[in-house]
Amino acid sequence: MEIRGKKALVCGMAKSGISAAELLNSLGCAVTIQDLKERNELSGIAELENKGIMFYLGKNPDDIIGDFDFVVLSPGIPCDLPFMDKAKKLGVPVISEVELSYRLTPCPVAAITGTNGKTTTTTLAGEMFKMVYKNAAVVGNIGVPYSGEVMRLTENDYVVAEISSFQLETAVDFSPHISAVLNITPDHLNRHKTLENYISMKERVFANQSEHDFCVLNYEDCVTRSMAGKTKARVMFFSSARRLDEGIYIEGNNIFVKWGNIDSRLISVDELKILGVHNYENVMAASGIAICAGIPLDNIVEVLKNFAGVEHRIEFVRTVNGVDYYNDSKGTNTDAAIRGIMAMVKPCVLIGGGYDKGSEYDDWAEKFAGRVKKLVLIGETAQKIAECCDRHGFKEYCFAKSLEEAVNICRNEAVSGECVLLSPACASWDMFKSYEQRGEMFKELVNNF
Repeated sequence: MEIRGKKALVCGMAKSGISAAELLNSLGCAVTIQDLKERNELSGIAELENKGIMFYLGKNPDDIIGDFDFVVLSPGIPCDLPFMDKAKKLGVPVISEVELSYRLTPCPVAAITGTNGKTTTTTLAGEMFKMVYKNAAVVGNIGVPYSGEVMRLTENDYVVAEISSFQLETAVDFSPHISAVLNITPDHLNRHKTLENYISMKERVFANQSEHDFCVLNYEDCVTRSMAGKTKARVMFFSSARRLDEGIYIEGNNIFVKWGNIDSRLISVDELKILGVHNYENVMAASGIAICAGIPLDNIVEVLKNFAGVEHRIEFVRTVNGVDYYNDSKGTNTDAAIRGIMAMVKPCVLIGGGYDKGSEYDDWAEKFAGRVKKLVLIGETAQKIAECCDRHGFKEYCFAKSLEEAVNICRNEAVSGECVLLSPACASWDMFKSYEQRGEMFKELVNNF
């Protein structure tokens, strides 16, 4: 990709936008950053201006879009804004930060997408790759901008990337050597409008792959299973429910691999530190990705035995007066939140609610009976979830105006031998900057008892 001497507009001054702007600037591109926020609402502007980066703040770039050779769009910005149509009419290419980074990457890429489990799978796979590729970059939606790692990579390295549907929306040539789609449940429908659109965004992860590449898919998800007929790549299935003639599967308490010349037991689930069938699926997906990259089974098993999970995903915080507290702030949709409550082996006092992504909560509410002792609702979806609970005959809920109030209610409700779980089934953006901030506050409140 020719960059030096070009003029680029980077839309969005969040982490990935800043990283993309700095990368382009370092490669001799004239960069302008656009953001809807005003100058006094943003930090770090002076430092970027000292590098020669310019700014266009407080409004959309409708009037200036034609002044640039290409646009890099941050994942949080919708693709249906008027300036996007104008860019298309003017022939100004719009790409994602992931696409930009991919075009500058000298080594193979493994890309993980799906609705749930991406961060756990990417983290696990990243640790496996680092056993062989010491300089491997673990990037993307996991919180590390891809563009910030590109310049240190050589052809002998590897990129392991968590990729969201938002990032794939403006991907063009992106073509990982190994792709993985973990599962599909309705999510981000406020952005993608329909489930079909959402699925098509996820399918872009393998759209440009060839028969020389690999695609790891969940056999037990009917949507991902059907994707096997849409990719040119060699498909490796994983299954949590049946023996496979080829792929990775659980039988009894053991995970087995049948792939190429490999036909062996990988590990017992009893040897893992992470709980729940959903995590066993993450283990199989990460292992499959690593196997496709040629990483030895001994290295894979070593990582699996030592992996204790990721922050904010069914993360044990502490036990207080016999009550276990778990932070599952990353449970930002109903499928993830179902996995959270299904992993609890004790009666649960649950905190739910948050930003409304246009989701329905029936599948989640159906799982409460016999598992959830009390539901404490927060955020803008609180009433919507309460009405859903009423329809399903679950009446043990109450409302809190803040996370602090919710935690205090839980502390009073839960007794020894029970647990408290923050697993909201909603995004955090109505009350917090991110699910990480929400999880950190929960942990701080619990640790200050």
